[in-house]
Amino acid sequence: NAIADVARTKLNEFNPQALANTVLAFATASVEAPALFNAIADAALTKLDGFKPQELANTTWAFACIGWSNSDI
Repeated sequence: NAIADVARTKLNEFNPQALANTVLAFATASVEAPALFNAIADAALTKLDGFKPQELANTTWAFACIGWSNSDI
């Protein structure tokens, strides 16, 4: 997926809301992008203190909806 590939290259520029919105959009559209999901999880872990409760809820809900899991999260 070209959009997922480009998003992965820019994740270091994303704030917590952008990370949450990105994974939520892919999950809502049922687009499989495991490399992107792994990269978002890694980026989210480095910015975890900056997540608002709603952003954290949206991120975890999106991961749950697509059946994705990561032992670090």
